[in-house]
Amino acid sequence: MTHAPAPLEISVAEASQWLGATASAPEARPLLIDVREAHELEIARIDSAQHIPLGQLPEQAHTLPRDRPLLLLCHHGGRSRRATEYLRTMGFGQATNIAGGIDAWAQQVDPSLRRY
Repeated sequence: MTHAPAPLEISVAEASQWLGATASAPEARPLLIDVREAHELEIARIDSAQHIPLGQLPEQAHTLPRDRPLLLLCHHGGRSRRATEYLRTMGFGQATNIAGGIDAWAQQVDPSLRRY
C-alpha cells in the first residue's frame, strides 16, 4: 500500500488532533520524534515522543518506520524542519514538521509544559 506524501508542515493543534484521533488504532498513530538535545528534554518534553537528537538522525534514520507518519518536533520548529527535509530526501514521505515546536505546543496544547 502506498501513501500520499504527508504535508511538509502542520500546526501544533493539527499535530495534537492527529495524535489523539488515532489512539484507537495504534498502528496508524504518527510516531512523534523530538530532535532537541538531551538537556532540553530535561526542561520540557512530551512523554510519547521518541528522542533522536538532530545530529544523530543520519545514523538513526534506519530505525524509523517508513510505513507510518512521522511528526518531528524541536524547540521552535527550525531543527525539526531540517530533520523533516532530510528524512524526505531519504524516502520518508510521511515525515512532517510541527511548526512552532514545543514552545507552541506549551502555549496552545499543554500549558503545563515549561517554556524556555
